[in-house]
Amino acid sequence: MRISRLYLDTPLAEQQIITLNGERLNYIANVLRLKAGTEISIFNGKGGEYSATIVEINKRSALLEIKTFTDKNIESPLSITLAQGISRGERMDFTLQKATELGVNKIIPIFSKRCTVNLKGDRLEKRLQHWQGIVNSACEQSGRNNIPHVEIAQTMDSFLEAKNNPCQILLDPESTQTLSSLSPVPDSVTILIGPEGGFDAREREQAYTKGYQGVQLGPRVLRTETAAIATISAMQALWGDFTSN
Repeated sequence: MRISRLYLDTPLAEQQIITLNGERLNYIANVLRLKAGTEISIFNGKGGEYSATIVEINKRSALLEIKTFTDKNIESPLSITLAQGISRGERMDFTLQKATELGVNKIIPIFSKRCTVNLKGDRLEKRLQHWQGIVNSACEQSGRNNIPHVEIAQTMDSFLEAKNNPCQILLDPESTQTLSSLSPVPDSVTILIGPEGGFDAREREQAYTKGYQGVQLGPRVLRTETAAIATISAMQALWGDFTSN
């Protein structure tokens, strides 16, 4: 039987008794429908995971007894930063969820000219918290113990001012270069992907001026959420999860 996994944003230690309430209690009681005596796996994003038992659970709280620590690591040898043009609603959620499952290490939401999402102040802060929750849940589902951080959203201009990685890739359907033609093989990469409608000509030129290399994934134009999934999958196949190094 599959063991349920639970992310807890708190220090963890063997032989510790911890109390759950609020959202985490609701998740194990009403979503997972777990009962007293159930064995679960818990992690806090600091690496590794703990086995634990639900000692007691009721409407107000649940008690977990932490048992043993396992230094489990399923991270890719390739470190991937996804700089993603912000797309609307469920498209952005889907992109972040699948990128996390595929092994991305950091996510930077990008406001660009063709971005149709207007987020400021409290709305932006709430959306960032929502996106981080999507990422946390994806780690629970996929078995990851290291949680990618969703950084504060940046404008395209601000983002390009920083040197993010020696290998910086712009997904550009007008490029003639492919991922497999890049050399040398990177161990860390930043991939920049536009929102619905992509980046405009000025933004692409800015990225190239800052050292980005354009790549395309084939003759067909992909939706923004498809582009992120396809690119990360291809990079993992070429340089990450499915390589022998």
